[in-house]
Amino acid sequence: MNTIATDTKKQILNVAERQFAEKGYAGTTLRGVIKEAEVNIGAVHYHFGSKEELFIAVVRRVAKQMVPKQLQHLAKYENQNEPPSVENIMEAFFAPPLRMLSQMGKSGIIRAQFVGRSRVEPLPIQVLADKQFHESQQHFLDILQRAFPNQTRLELEWKLDLAVAVLIRTLNQIGQPGKLITGTSPEEIENAIARLVRFAAGGMKA
Repeated sequence: MNTIATDTKKQILNVAERQFAEKGYAGTTLRGVIKEAEVNIGAVHYHFGSKEELFIAVVRRVAKQMVPKQLQHLAKYENQNEPPSVENIMEAFFAPPLRMLSQMGKSGIIRAQFVGRSRVEPLPIQVLADKQFHESQQHFLDILQRAFPNQTRLELEWKLDLAVAVLIRTLNQIGQPGKLITGTSPEEIENAIARLVRFAAGGMKA
């Protein structure tokens, strides 16, 4: 793919991500993305084909940046002889996405809002987003099973789903006054990570 095509695709993805974050899937239109990105309809259809495929592409781009960092963090504990602490597991879950957003500055707030909103869309759209994170969640379930051998897989799935909901809620509210994370400074992000880890670890043990 040549440089112009790559730049055009990136521009479309950036605009679509912001519009999906602000307006949701139903409120975002290809016409609106085309207008803001200053491209023609042919460029969108060439790179993505439809609004659904464009949405999937935005989610996939986010997942490709976020998931490997989570799994890399988690890998430090997977090959240990002793089961890892639930605090370590939850840190591997919460810390990489939040630190990545912190490093992105203002664009990190848009990214956070997109991730949060994409996973609370109506079910058919939510499923499209969830598929991009399914594999990483299975890794977390596997290692949680080692940490809690007496809990059933179903119970751990339920608890991890609640941890996902906490992360989504946190991401969706980043930058809002009075919420857990009102900015993206490293100090504020690390404080939020510590609080989320304590909260989620307590729930996993319950």
